[in-house]
Amino acid sequence: MSRRRYELTDYEWSVIQPLLPNKSRGVPRVDDRRVINGILWRFRTGSPWADIPERYGPPTTCYNRFVRWRQAGVWDRLLQEIARAYDGDIIMIDSSCVRVHQQAAANKKGDRDDGGMGRSRGGLTTKIHALVDAEGRPVDLKLTAGQAHDGKTGESLLGYLNADGILLADKAYDSSSIRSLAAERGAWANIPARKNRRESFTFSQYLYRYRNLVERFFGKIKQFRGIATRYDRKPENYLAALKLASLRIWLKSYESAA
Repeated sequence: MSRRRYELTDYEWSVIQPLLPNKSRGVPRVDDRRVINGILWRFRTGSPWADIPERYGPPTTCYNRFVRWRQAGVWDRLLQEIARAYDGDIIMIDSSCVRVHQQAAANKKGDRDDGGMGRSRGGLTTKIHALVDAEGRPVDLKLTAGQAHDGKTGESLLGYLNADGILLADKAYDSSSIRSLAAERGAWANIPARKNRRESFTFSQYLYRYRNLVERFFGKIKQFRGIATRYDRKPENYLAALKLASLRIWLKSYESAA
C-alpha cells in the first residue's frame, strides 16, 4: 500500500523513532509509526477519533496513546529536541484565532476561560500564540481565550530571544514591557509604534517584511482541519496536536535540506 501524503516519510520516522519511549514489557503494543499515522490522519481530516481507519489500528489505541504521551510530555520533548537547530538571531511572534466547534464547547459553562477558550468577535474561539524562527519554523506555542490580548502572552515567549537577536512583531505587541524585555536580553524589538505613542523608535521596514513567515506558519498548520477548528474539549490535547503539526514543519525543512 502506498504511503498517504499525511503519513510520516521514512526520513521523518528515522528522526522520530529514537526519541520515542522504549517499548514496554508484556503484550506487544501496536506499532508506533502506524499509530502516529493514525493520529495524524485524525487531525489532518478533522474527523472523530472513532472514524480512524482500521489500517492504523484500533481508534481507542490511537486516542489513548496520544493522550498518554501528552501526559508524559512526549510531544513536548519531541518538538524541543527537533527544534534545537533554532539559533535565535531573528524571531517572530504573532497570534491567530480558531473557531471552537460545538462538540468542544459541550461542557462549557458561561464564558470562563478554560486555558484556551473564550468569547471574541467570532463567537467561541481559541487564540494560538506562536514564536517562529527566521525560516518560519515554530519554536514555542501557547493557547489563550480568543479575546486575550496579544502583548501579555507575547512577553512569555521572549525567553527564546538571544542577545543581539531581532524580534519582529506587529503593533499589537508594541508595549513598553516587551521593548524593555528585549533590551534586557540585548536584543532589538523591530515593532511598528502605535499611533498614540509619544516616543519614537528605530524601525526597519525592510526587516519587518520577513514577518510574513509567521503568518505562513499559521497557514501551514491550518491545513490540518482538526487544528483549523478546535474539536478537542481539553486545551492540553489541542496544544499537543499543534506541537505534533509543528514537529512536521521542522522535519520537512530538514528533509528538504538533506
